[in-house]
Amino acid sequence: MYDFVTNWGPVLGTLAAVGQILGFIIALLLSLAFLLLMDRKVWAAVQMRKGPNTVGAFGLLQSFADFIKFVLKEIIVPAGADRPLFLLAPLLTFIFAFITWAVIPVAPGWVIADLNVGVLYVLAISSLGVYGIIIGGWASNSKYPFLGSLRSAAQMVSYEVSIGLVIVTVLLMAGTMNLSALVEAQAGGFWNWHVLSFDMLPYPAFLVTIPMFVIFFISALAETNRPPFDLPEAESELVAGYQVEYSSTPYLLFMIGEYLSIVLMCALMTLLFLGGWHPPLDVAPFTWIPPVFWFAIKVVFFFFMFAMVKALVPRYRYDQLMRLGWKIFLPTSLAAVFFMGAMVVYSRAAELAVGA
Repeated sequence: MYDFVTNWGPVLGTLAAVGQILGFIIALLLSLAFLLLMDRKVWAAVQMRKGPNTVGAFGLLQSFADFIKFVLKEIIVPAGADRPLFLLAPLLTFIFAFITWAVIPVAPGWVIADLNVGVLYVLAISSLGVYGIIIGGWASNSKYPFLGSLRSAAQMVSYEVSIGLVIVTVLLMAGTMNLSALVEAQAGGFWNWHVLSFDMLPYPAFLVTIPMFVIFFISALAETNRPPFDLPEAESELVAGYQVEYSSTPYLLFMIGEYLSIVLMCALMTLLFLGGWHPPLDVAPFTWIPPVFWFAIKVVFFFFMFAMVKALVPRYRYDQLMRLGWKIFLPTSLAAVFFMGAMVVYSRAAELAVGA
């Protein structure tokens, strides 16, 4: 926004910045509609059925039909619920999920706010989403939503720790918290992507980054309450977890917030590990494809992997879920931080010795 105001003046600059934000929101929501359809189609294909296929060509308008249905349905608030908090909770989830995207670069220069501490911004804002879930479960004045919200909060907090430590290993290797700079450091070909980086001495960095990538992927499933870690939904109790008392638009806001968080995790894996908008080979014909399409292709690939895990992997027990987070992922990621830090210090010391 500062650049718009500087170049175009306060009025036109502000209008241009608002237009940029609105355009990004519309593009994100439209993408989300088709990704949701893809999620349902993949699950249907694994189960050998067709999935949505009657609303529009190949079912392409199914998500829009569902949106209209949710908007037109009556909003029902339970008699004993705390009405202001009950309606505020899904709005908080929706807003926090959206504003996290402000620092996500989808192509060179295509970012709303190119912050030098973009990674910290993502961690800080995404962690606030748990408040919407806790408030929604408590304000419903029902035991199942409240239990579901407690489950979800414990699960999200547990796996946020592992995600944070995994990101620290990437930051140590890249030396920056700016997401655009993190992507630019991976230019030149797939061998420079952080997940396959070979330039760390005396050991190649992929010995650390590949296990960290796997931990990030699994932790992202748990962080977003995706199967096989969708335990807050508690289907064994025949209820939908913290949002069981919600209907119509408030329920839709919860679902949009959840899917925005899923796509955000796919985008973070793309930016941190898979080179962002850079093609796998920096030669034609790969360079003919616009950078934003490479970013989109990688995000869709990760979303497809999320959908396949949902369709194939059976649900964990809650004690297994918490044991995996605290007794396996946390020590492993913490050891990776120490190992990567030692390798960075060693390589910098070696460079200084050669320079001297």
